[in-house]
Amino acid sequence: MNFVKELEWRGMIHDMMPGTEEQLLKEMTSAYVGIDPTADSLHIGHLVSVMMLKHFQRCGHKPIVLVGGATGMIGDPSGKSQERNLLDEQTLRHNQECLKEQLARFLDFESDAANAAIMVNNYDWMKEFSFLDFIRDIGKHITVNYMMSKDSVKKRISGESGSGLSFTEFTYQLVQGTDFLHLYEHNGCKLQMGGSDQWGNIVTGTELIRRKLGGEAFALTCPLITKADGGKFGKTEEGNVWLDRNLTSPYKFYQFWLNTSDEDAEKYTKIFTLLDKETIDNLIAEHKLAAHERKIQKTLAKELTIMVHSEEDYNSAVEASEILFGKSTSDILHKIDENTFLSVFEGVPMFNVPMAVLENGISFADLAAEKTEIFPSKGELRRTVKGGGVSLNKEKVNDAEVIIDKSQLINNKYILIQKGKKNYYLIKVD
Repeated sequence: MNFVKELEWRGMIHDMMPGTEEQLLKEMTSAYVGIDPTADSLHIGHLVSVMMLKHFQRCGHKPIVLVGGATGMIGDPSGKSQERNLLDEQTLRHNQECLKEQLARFLDFESDAANAAIMVNNYDWMKEFSFLDFIRDIGKHITVNYMMSKDSVKKRISGESGSGLSFTEFTYQLVQGTDFLHLYEHNGCKLQMGGSDQWGNIVTGTELIRRKLGGEAFALTCPLITKADGGKFGKTEEGNVWLDRNLTSPYKFYQFWLNTSDEDAEKYTKIFTLLDKETIDNLIAEHKLAAHERKIQKTLAKELTIMVHSEEDYNSAVEASEILFGKSTSDILHKIDENTFLSVFEGVPMFNVPMAVLENGISFADLAAEKTEIFPSKGELRRTVKGGGVSLNKEKVNDAEVIIDKSQLINNKYILIQKGKKNYYLIKVD
């Protein structure tokens, strides 16, 4: 497979240094992408770079993931207004291991194939670098004029905030260039990839390799992902959409992709799935014939949930999604895990009841009208039950005096009551 052509039709190339495609067609090539270890999970903002590496490996080349333990300790002037916080080494190593575990779902690190992926941490070589070594071995090769010409630097220096640019951040491109130089010398790495905001930093690395070693290295960047409505990709009201299930449940992850606009879903399916061009073109055509079926969003959500989590998590997310639309059963409610259950009913009114109340059983009327305020009176409750408008754990309540006990608890602590078609209430028993 031709890596450049694959990325082109997917809309994943922003800038590319001349000669890059020829180098990749000539031989198996190593390329790296840098990832910040400031958290112990990736979020979906990282996925573009990860997918670039995945396609790179599928095309027979060798991916290198560089964890920026050293660069993560300083600031990067490309679009950011704040310098980063110093991480201690223990936190750094923990985060690195967690990231590798997630990346292993996308990249082959373990096989004995010549193009098996590797992970490196620039802290390992930068921590021994003295300031004198740095200005002697790196600083003298790149002029201040060259560094000042970078857009990312110019924007910060002329920024309206007046905060300017610290020396630490100014030297960031040299530190990143040192990484490229190190990987070129020790791992034969000839290509660095990243987001379009990284172009200046990446090109500084290729220039350093040329000036210091007389070598030839290449750069390739992808566009920064945006939403059709101008909003920031990957952000929700709660913040980032994480790949760690404990930070973003598989259900919420699935829902994020399911709720994308038609325009965004077309773009994201090309970028974030491995589906081929013909399949995606057919999918887009089918979607346009019956957009209300949201086929492209469902496919996108399915592919990504299975890739990041598992098929079982995908099936659970689909079943959980049906709950609010009245298509699910009591069995499904009892089967889904607590995190998913709470994600589905986030924001629903919740009442707390002591476990002792259920020890010997309690009538539905007493539970819903006295122990909680789901119904203002038993009279209204009985009228609604008689009209067939009340469900308990997705099963119709036909008798207001039916006895409720611990056996009906979901996840050993919840009872779900539905009044009418759309009004849900949770009772938490503890």
